[in-house]
Amino acid sequence: MQHFLLSAAARTLSLKAVFRMGEDAAYETFKRLRWAATDGEAVCPRCGCVETYDIATRRRFKCIACHHQFSVTSGTIFASRKMSFTDLLAAIVIFCNGAKGVSALQVSRDLDCQYKTAFVLSHKLREAMARENMGAQLGGVVEVDGAYFGGYSKPENEKSDRKDRRLLENQTGKRQVVVVARSRGGRTLTFIGRTEAQGVPFIRSVVETGATVHADEGSAWDALHASYDTGRVNHSFRYMDKGVCTNQAESYFSRLRRMEVGTHHHIAGPYLASYASEASWREDNRRASNGAQAAMVGTLALASSQSRRFAGYWQRAS
Repeated sequence: MQHFLLSAAARTLSLKAVFRMGEDAAYETFKRLRWAATDGEAVCPRCGCVETYDIATRRRFKCIACHHQFSVTSGTIFASRKMSFTDLLAAIVIFCNGAKGVSALQVSRDLDCQYKTAFVLSHKLREAMARENMGAQLGGVVEVDGAYFGGYSKPENEKSDRKDRRLLENQTGKRQVVVVARSRGGRTLTFIGRTEAQGVPFIRSVVETGATVHADEGSAWDALHASYDTGRVNHSFRYMDKGVCTNQAESYFSRLRRMEVGTHHHIAGPYLASYASEASWREDNRRASNGAQAAMVGTLALASSQSRRFAGYWQRAS
């Protein structure tokens, strides 16, 4: 049987189709994504009135009730945009098409825009992706695991001078752990901390009472036994023990590690949480077609308020 990602069902939108549709069709697409409930008819973001004037020459609308003027991107992460709607839609498609993420440099080259523009736009899309898991709770069987990222220390040339980089005293202080809680057949939620133990309160906050938790032999997870029916597997001996495993959590880390090594090369520091959220979104929606993924990201972006972290990012105004 053919794998879904290799089938035609996984390819429902192409860059060729985006650039062929033209600016007017791309604009109509953004209207339908933002105001899906009214089939693309503008709704005032200030008072919620559905009666508006269409200022077609400026692609703006005026509310009949409160007289507020707005556009299809007003108040969203695309507010104050300078890129055309065609380029914005193409950027979303390019971003979604990367199974292990897409670098800002590639987006810059594909759209012929500045690297700064591609960098900020990519991070805004990651912000939008993170909205999907806001307030989510996990139930059933939940796999828990942690993995360390960042804090690279270049080894010495001579073997005799090399130090054990696993020891705390030989690390740079930038090393962080990504704790993942993944429900089988459900969502993937992430937390960033210094140690796995710091992720225990996070797990308790997102995993429902009565759920079954599977974890490895790490001592940090001992505290979970008091709150959940917890199964443990010792990876020093086997990857599964009587049905207890963390294989899906490991699958998430496999994707995130390949994003780091093969695409972005360095994803630690203050941006690690953004990349971790992106990887969880890609894991949760890997069985959706690229067209459906682009629609989801576009809808999330237009439902997100203006980014405060990346507004004026390069001017250090955020």
